[in-house]
Amino acid sequence: MVLLNAGRLPYRQLVSIGKLPELTSIAVSEEGVTLGAAVTYSEVQRHAVLQTEFPLLCRAASWTGGVANQNRGTLGGNIANASPAADTPPALLVYDSELELLSRQGSRRVPYHEFHTGYKVMQLRPDELIAKIRLPRQHAQAVQYARKVGTRKAQAISKVCFNVLAEVESAVIKRFRIGLGSVAPIPFRCLKVEAAVTGQTVTSSLISHVRELIAQEIHPIDDIRSTASYRSLVTQNLLSEFLGRFL
Repeated sequence: MVLLNAGRLPYRQLVSIGKLPELTSIAVSEEGVTLGAAVTYSEVQRHAVLQTEFPLLCRAASWTGGVANQNRGTLGGNIANASPAADTPPALLVYDSELELLSRQGSRRVPYHEFHTGYKVMQLRPDELIAKIRLPRQHAQAVQYARKVGTRKAQAISKVCFNVLAEVESAVIKRFRIGLGSVAPIPFRCLKVEAAVTGQTVTSSLISHVRELIAQEIHPIDDIRSTASYRSLVTQNLLSEFLGRFL
């Protein structure tokens, strides 16, 4: 609908898939939660398991537009629109989510952090649609944090969207995930920063090191909403703020 309203969507016919049961359900198992691609942001926010175990996704859903948008907009639509400033992709990245892609030839699964390959370029063939988003249930004991930095608090496109998850045991970070929006051509997982932090005890020198590392790993731009230098500094500060709680 974003492309249609902008006059950039070539089409002959439009078919609504918003009421197909296979695409609108949320299934919970011991291993994970599977969301149909047509699940709306409002449904995400209301789901008890998502609220408890995947709060970053619920928070991102609450950031996306106003109530009307949240009642109609979907996770699959947010993913397929492929905006680097979208709110839900950074949360999906830190949760190690997986997409199920469906065509007449069958289905296949793609780790979400491999799905976006360039600006508006995805591992999605012309005959495929996004059917499901799978979230593994392994985050209940993790420290989770998200921050959206924008011009205002509501209905704003982010200047920086920052999501991070850490599992800490005896002061050592055993597992670390960081997902970012608006700082690269795609929703972005900072794999180099994750590798540098995982298995480490947080120290001031480690924080200084990963500040430099994340500045090298992201690729922000100057645009109408912000500048590259501001986005870089805010990203570094948010990372320092999060890791600083473990000193």
